[in-house]
Amino acid sequence: QVQLVESGGGLVQPGGSLKLSCAASGFMFSRYTMNWYRQAPGKERELVAVINSGGGITNYADSVKGRFTISRDNAKSTMYLQMNSLKPEDTSVYYCKVTMYGMDYWGKGTLVTVSS
Repeated sequence: QVQLVESGGGLVQPGGSLKLSCAASGFMFSRYTMNWYRQAPGKERELVAVINSGGGITNYADSVKGRFTISRDNAKSTMYLQMNSLKPEDTSVYYCKVTMYGMDYWGKGTLVTVSS
């Protein structure tokens, strides 16, 4: 079955960096667009970044442009999110998502806390 497992979250000071990973299994990872979302306490889940199947096309939310970089390694069935210049408002649970045949599959998320 489809599995998405996020890792790499943690506590980081403002201005710091973290790299998240999303390990995928149970489907042909290289064929699908992948997404990173995040959800802060008391807020709706929001799209952070998208990468196409080949990795050559990416899009970002305005709030993270220039600070976050999405990438993927199709040989390892893994997607990444490099997060630099982190701000307290980036504090959220970060999720990866794939949509197949009209159905969304989500990981369980990894918590990123940006605080001094």
